Amino acid sequence: MDLTILYRGPLSSCDYDCPYCPFAKRRDSREQLRADRAALERFTAWAAAQTGDRLSVLFTPWGEGLVRSWYRRALVELAQLPHIRRVAIQTNLSSRTGWLAEAGGAGLGKIALWCTYHPGQTPYERFLGKCRELTAMGVRHSVGIVGLDEHLAEARRLRAALPDEVYLWVNAAEGHTYTDEEADRWTAVDPLFPYSRHPHRSAGLPCRTGESVVSVDGEGTVRRCHFVPAELGNLYDGSYRRALGPRACPLAVCDCHIGYVHLETLPLYDVFAGGVLERIPAASPPSLLGRA
Repeated sequence: MDLTILYRGPLSSCDYDCPYCPFAKRRDSREQLRADRAALERFTAWAAAQTGDRLSVLFTPWGEGLVRSWYRRALVELAQLPHIRRVAIQTNLSSRTGWLAEAGGAGLGKIALWCTYHPGQTPYERFLGKCRELTAMGVRHSVGIVGLDEHLAEARRLRAALPDEVYLWVNAAEGHTYTDEEADRWTAVDPLFPYSRHPHRSAGLPCRTGESVVSVDGEGTVRRCHFVPAELGNLYDGSYRRALGPRACPLAVCDCHIGYVHLETLPLYDVFAGGVLERIPAASPPSLLGRA
């Protein structure tokens, strides 16, 4: 089996205080952190044992995972396994980067970071310095920002400073409607912004989630994606396998990249060929202008 897993454990604490995020500056108790660590270590052990399958893993914590040693260790350990194609995580890049070298040459080539820049939460030069460290180490990464008016100047500045081969994505701000003029400004930064600008109609349309892509929580409950609550079974007793298969989306719309990227009616598996998990397009940003 060739399976992509989006893992989201109970961790919900973050070291940033973004006004557009409901988990900003939330603190987990020691008990909650112990539970998250135990859940992640259980998942990592399960993934390590699936030597007959080919797995790709994206960690999508509500909070910031890489400030926790168990997330860093999980990425390193999984990246060193031959049956793991890719292991990636969404991060604000606030933590150090030196730990990545522990993965070794082959392992380092399997790790990818989906990095979000949050102006006002970290100095620009500090964030850019972390991106340069990743580039110097040869770590695959994409960089992104939320498309709020007050972020536009910083987004342009970051795009100009990053190497051409590093994709800078822009997420439409939740609940925000963009005029054509506003959308054009963001599209000049991210040629693929039109995919994020509007929610995608998904009701009754074929989607890879539930067939080759699944969502897993800290208890091992398997769902087709983070946004559909219906359960497919449990990861650890293997019951989810019987439920895997093609199925249409039951929701009216899909407005999150980690969801709509898997819609078969969109060309995003071609656009992001080889980098769907970590949001890295197959082509460099300047050549994307005619593809959105």
